[in-house]
Order: sequence, then structure tokens, then C-alpha cells
Amino acid sequence: MPTRAGPPLGTRAPSATAVHSAPILLPVSGPPIEDGAIAVRRDRVIAVGPRGEIEAACPGTDPVRWPGMIVPGFVDAHVRLGSDPVPAHLHGVTAIAGVAADLDDAGDAAFTDGTGPHGVTYLETCCASERLWEAGERDRLITAIREVNHHGSIGIAAHSPDPLVMEDLAILSRTFGLRLLVELGRRTAGSLDEVGALGDGTHVVLSAPLSEADRKLLRVRGTAAALTSPFAAEGLLDGQNPIAFATRTGGDPLAVARLLGHALPRDPGLDRLLVEALTLGGARALGLATGPGRLGCLEPGSRADFAVFMVDAAPATACTALLHDGPGRCLATFTAGRPSWHRTALRETTGPTDATATG
Repeated sequence: MPTRAGPPLGTRAPSATAVHSAPILLPVSGPPIEDGAIAVRRDRVIAVGPRGEIEAACPGTDPVRWPGMIVPGFVDAHVRLGSDPVPAHLHGVTAIAGVAADLDDAGDAAFTDGTGPHGVTYLETCCASERLWEAGERDRLITAIREVNHHGSIGIAAHSPDPLVMEDLAILSRTFGLRLLVELGRRTAGSLDEVGALGDGTHVVLSAPLSEADRKLLRVRGTAAALTSPFAAEGLLDGQNPIAFATRTGGDPLAVARLLGHALPRDPGLDRLLVEALTLGGARALGLATGPGRLGCLEPGSRADFAVFMVDAAPATACTALLHDGPGRCLATFTAGRPSWHRTALRETTGPTDATATG
């Protein structure tokens, strides 16, 4: 149960700086920190380190001491929009690649309230032929790109079966500076490369294994692969290909990663790779892993997206414990420094307080 004095979390006026600590802090961009803490100002992390040092450097704050583990918010690299997005918070997800099939309602389908998952909204086109594309679908997509009102970034989900349309979609993405998302399905990485759709501005969504040639081509082009099942991971867990995780339906990406971990021999190095894929890997797939406000890690300058899991571990086993014990045990999720979900309100006490999390 986290601890802090004062009114329940999310009901008081925010102070200039907030400090959150836990027995284990997993920054991902650095080694786990025992009894670690982060200091948050507005929507950014300003300091990371041992709790005593961070609290001493931030006098006058009302520190929150959580149980378990603080981790960066997860990134779901493929979610179809149109349904209630709130459950994503329950799983520690703070950013998504959201695919909007209805171009007319793309702005309404996206997360725009500032507390929901951020990320990239991908406007989908499945235009069946070049004739239909030139007859109006191209203009319709361009209008949606220019007019959609969205809190985050816009991309294109390129799902046309026509190679000429796919080629034009790749050109449009470069013209407007937008990212591409492609579900491979019956396509091959080679066919995408032929129409110019691969590169570090694209990520592909996999539900089946890739050939060795396709895996190599993705590596050469710097294209991330989002895994939706253990079946899709074959040949992608050697650390050479950038990978992320995707749920399609807005479920629990940590549970997808755990299934994969259970299907393979226990390996702390692999567990670390899978946790990185849930966080930094997803941020890289969406082009959000660098610059001010970057996602996928907890370090000075990153956006204050984080989640708390009721998971006990030593620093050396933090990734393994999160993977195998974390699904279903998220206590709270913060997006851009603001609480977006927690199991219960914090219980007021006379000192640093604990919020009892009841299922």
C-alpha cells in the first residue's frame, strides 16, 4: 500500500514537484534501483535515484511511498480504436498505437482528454484498388490527416491490398512526416520494401513468424516488429530486431509477454529483453523514444508515464518478477504526471501513508 499524508491521490491541488518511491524502481534505461524514487514536475521526470537522495533534494514535497515496483508506462503497439479505452490503464498502459478505421470519427475515437493513453492515432485505409483510390479515397485520407483533432500524433495504417496504393501511402507518409503501421498478414517484408513502406518510421504488426530473409530486411531498414502472440516471436528474440508488443483489443501487453516467457526456458537476459520491448521497444515503434518528453523509460527529461505493480523482487530479479507476477497486479497508472487510474483512493494518515489496494 503506498503511503503519503493528505487527501486521496488525485483530489488535492498538485504541488510543483511530486516524489514517488517504491522498494524497486525499474527505470529500464538503467539498472533497477532498490528503494528508488522519481521526482516529477508537471509532466516530466526531473530526477531518478535512491529514495533518500531524491526526497532530500525535494524538500516540502509530500512523497508517495508505494509498495512493489514502479516501472515506465507500457506501450501497446497496436490497438483498434472505437471501444472504451479506459481498461488500458488497468494494465499500466500509458501510450498506444491506435488504429482508427473510421476516418470521419478518428478524432473522437482517439484519446484526447490528457489523462488517457497518449501515442499515435493511425488513420486506416484498406482501399481495394488504385481506381477507387484516385476516385476519392486519397483525397478523403488527406482531408482526415489535415482536419483530425487529436491530442497526440497522427500516422497512417496502410492496409490496402493494391501495391500501387501502398506505394502512394508510403509517399504520403513521407510528405506529411507521418509514421506508418502495417499488419503483415499475407504481405511479406519484401513486398513492403518494394513499395517503399519500410524504414525506421514504420512498424509492422505480426501474428505469425517471419522468414529469416524478412527478419533480416526489417533489421536492415530499422523497422520494429510488434508481436501479438508467442507464435509471432520465432527468430526475433536474439536482440537484433527491434520488437514491441501489441494486443489489438486493448488488453494486457504484459500478459502477452508473460505467455512468451513461459513458452521459453527461464532466462533473465530474455526477461530483460521482453520488459524493454513492453516499454522502450513500444516507444521506439511509435517514434516516441527520443527527445524531450520521450516515453518508455524513467529518466530526467522523460515524460512522467509510469505504473506501480504489487510485485516483490530483488533488483537482480526485477524483470523476471514483473513478467511472471505482474499481470493483473497493477496498483496505479500515471500519465504525464497525472493519476489516470488507481485501485482505491489513498487512505489518509498522519504521516507518509499507505493506500490499500483491494482487488
